[in-house]
Amino acid sequence: MEEYVGLKWHEYITGKASTDHKDAKVRLQDQGFEIGVLFRALGGEAGLRIDAATPRDYYMRRTLLQKIAGTHEQVELAWRDQEALRLPEELSLFSTAKLNKYLYLWLAALAAQQASGFQNWFVDNQTLTLKVLAAYPGMKLVYQALVDAFITLRPDITELATDAAEQEMAIRQALLEPGSTKDLPAAAFAPSPVYLWLYPGNMSECSANEQTVGDADEHAKGTGNKKKGKRKKAERVENYEKNNGLMVFRLENLFSFSEFVPVDRAGDDTNEEDAESVADDLDVISVSKNRQAASSSIKFDLDLPSNDHDDLRLGEGVLLPEWDYRKQSYLQDFCCLQPMISGLNDQEVDDNPAKGYPLPPHLAADAAKLRRQFSGLKPVRQWSNRQQDGDELDLDSWMHFMADRHAGTTNGEQGFYRSFNNQVRDLSCLILADLSLSTDAYINNHQRVIDVVQDSLQLLCEALSATGDRFSVYGFSSLKREHVRFNMIKNFNERYQDDIRGRIQNLKPGYYTRMGAAIRQSIKILSAEKSHQRVLMIITDGKPNDLDLYEGRYGVEDTRMAIIEAKQAGLQPFCVTIDEEADEYLPHLFGKNGFVVIKDPAQLPKELPRLYVNLTR
Repeated sequence: MEEYVGLKWHEYITGKASTDHKDAKVRLQDQGFEIGVLFRALGGEAGLRIDAATPRDYYMRRTLLQKIAGTHEQVELAWRDQEALRLPEELSLFSTAKLNKYLYLWLAALAAQQASGFQNWFVDNQTLTLKVLAAYPGMKLVYQALVDAFITLRPDITELATDAAEQEMAIRQALLEPGSTKDLPAAAFAPSPVYLWLYPGNMSECSANEQTVGDADEHAKGTGNKKKGKRKKAERVENYEKNNGLMVFRLENLFSFSEFVPVDRAGDDTNEEDAESVADDLDVISVSKNRQAASSSIKFDLDLPSNDHDDLRLGEGVLLPEWDYRKQSYLQDFCCLQPMISGLNDQEVDDNPAKGYPLPPHLAADAAKLRRQFSGLKPVRQWSNRQQDGDELDLDSWMHFMADRHAGTTNGEQGFYRSFNNQVRDLSCLILADLSLSTDAYINNHQRVIDVVQDSLQLLCEALSATGDRFSVYGFSSLKREHVRFNMIKNFNERYQDDIRGRIQNLKPGYYTRMGAAIRQSIKILSAEKSHQRVLMIITDGKPNDLDLYEGRYGVEDTRMAIIEAKQAGLQPFCVTIDEEADEYLPHLFGKNGFVVIKDPAQLPKELPRLYVNLTR
């Protein structure tokens, strides 16, 4: 009964304190595609994702009902960083769904004009507004409708304290006439959120007139230190004693105890991360006195196997550049790519040298069918008639010429020879397979992703060997920039036989996905081919990432630059993926028609040969 009453009270009081219009709610998930198109059409960076913003602490004046309900301590604001444009997950600010949708579009247009971070939040948002209205006159009606409706939702000036009222009047003036005011008066609390404006990713940058919006202490003091971090919840804890760590916890009639072990955040030797960014990731910062320095740190990482249990290394490695989109330049000799050859089961081969690695029985029927189908693509020799010169006389052409001549209808001499030509498919294909740790995941009760990739490679190789096309197969994974593993499975000059099947069957998943380096090495190999058509087919199950800075937009932009390099070299890159979220980033990497998403990973072995035919037709 107590729980029921408490639930009903919570529903009642939060409903009374809410200012939202739930019946007019618009979700980012439903509008994401339209917002993304508008954002990029108006000049927004193509590499930025459209993501939902997380609620953030916002120290503003709340009503009595909001304090009782415990609401409005956090708000969802629109902001962007180097990775994404982050918008509220849902909007129900206005009483009509049309206006809420307009707000999404307006924020996207505003973000498309923002080239850098905020210097002065109050002034910069007015400047962005003027830029949008000047560049796109059609947005004026949208903006005017939003402002007219938003002003009515702002706090009543007559009910505010003097400092808050002056602040609110300045904000209204800036909304109604952008660019008309440059100063935001200080107040004890942050102003009511301006949902028509963007906010910085770090609220400490949200400065106006040397004041920090969202930081109550700085507003009260008027110091305006722009480098203050986000507001954080803090707690003071007793100094930890190593020998005192027993925690006792009682839940109803269940009595339990466990040992308390303080574990520091995992260290990372990348130069991108410092104490400030670590603190920024924490929701609660705990502070204690006299804490002795830790004698060692715990690192959660993958380790490389010993040489006795690893694939065979070929050479000392290849130094490759990497693209840093933030500097808009290459980092020369930044990655070390290690060519390797997949190790076979040496003990098994020694015990039975004649055994080899035949095609697995469950692939035999599909392989035979593919060989029959693909044999139709194999080049055939045929006669070419009516040639000006050739191997022998074309008697049919001569007889037709003489008959036309006697009839008086000949228009001149034609070819009287024929030659025996060998029609050749002038193409080379390099298949690059992702062997990262994510391929160890199960897609059903019987198969992992790596199992499906192995089957796909074997069936595709069986099909290509029937056509006579030149092809090679490589795999890749990585462990930071110093160790990008590049597995040589089959080069262009090897025949597809049992030893190649053995390398495929012995592939093992491991490590991460530094895709850019693997693509650049593939470009070198494929560019050496003299074929007219050169195809680079990439098979992957996820987006580029690695342990160091190679994640998020950095990895995506480096991969995109590698794809551009492939196209400039005259290659035809194409991606086959089973990643359900690939539609969010692959169009930016490969273009609209440069990839395909396989919805059911189990169908990859059958779909891959069909895709190859369509790609090389």
